[in-house]
Amino acid sequence: MKRSHLLYGLAVVALAAALPLFTQGYGNRLANTAVISAIAVIGLNFVFGYAGLISLAHAAFMGVAAYLVAVLTTSHGWNPWLAALLAIAATSLIAYVTGRILLRLKGHYLALATLGLNVSFTIVVSNWIDITGGTNGISGIAPLALGTIPLDSEASFYLFSLAVLTLLALLAARIRHSHAGRTLMAVRDDELASAMTGLPVTEVKVAAFTLGAAYAGVAGCLFAFHIRFVSPEDFNFSHSIIYLAMLVVGGEGSIVGAILGAVSVTLLPELLRGVGNAYLLVFGILVLAILIVLPRGLISLIDPATYRRRAKRGNRRGVVHGGSLS
Repeated sequence: MKRSHLLYGLAVVALAAALPLFTQGYGNRLANTAVISAIAVIGLNFVFGYAGLISLAHAAFMGVAAYLVAVLTTSHGWNPWLAALLAIAATSLIAYVTGRILLRLKGHYLALATLGLNVSFTIVVSNWIDITGGTNGISGIAPLALGTIPLDSEASFYLFSLAVLTLLALLAARIRHSHAGRTLMAVRDDELASAMTGLPVTEVKVAAFTLGAAYAGVAGCLFAFHIRFVSPEDFNFSHSIIYLAMLVVGGEGSIVGAILGAVSVTLLPELLRGVGNAYLLVFGILVLAILIVLPRGLISLIDPATYRRRAKRGNRRGVVHGGSLS
């Protein structure tokens, strides 16, 4: 990561941290939703953007962590921090095990398999009433606290979640520019050639899938602590599709693009409330327009020259790489 990019990023974080000074109530709630979504989409970027795997189970992994936090804190009286750590670890383990099984599939077969995984998760939590509360969900989740400071207001939780997003984005950038990140993209670009050079292709895919799920687990924990209520509706397959749309709109293969996509897709419906019942139609048209005008996502607006050069190189090889702000 270039030093200038890091400085720009920190400046943006500083501006974002000042947001609660200008917004209240619902505005801060939307900001929290956007930040939590951004963490989830950065995780999906490892899976889809870097490894080239189409996963429609991302919301399910968020749900696993959120439900674990809810059950452990409400039914067993666990400390919220310990519950979150266990939830993230359990989510990663489940992703690793399912990844070993599902990642033998490719393309639309993998997409359908992960979609089935998400649907199965929703069915389980809807019917396991004794544990999950069924369709009524679980309420009364204990709030997080930093020492003696409870994170029970929208503004305080936003600042905390923004700090988590910043740390995880920096970690993702570090991984992206490491040997592991280059290995991920080598497998994405040419799986056969990677295997012939001795790269453990299956293990690389499973690692990306697991890492993406770990980020989803963090997002799921934050969701549970923010809303303090979880239900099957919060993690159905439509949310997985929305997260994928966020990544594509923002720019797959880019961390900044993932954040831009999450913020844009979260806020756009709110900006369209004035059109009434037609807002879904207008929302869909606007998303399609973005993809047509900016096929590499909103990130190409930030550094268009670099993206044009990389697009030409990608077209010659049949792939498109993430941009310099990845």
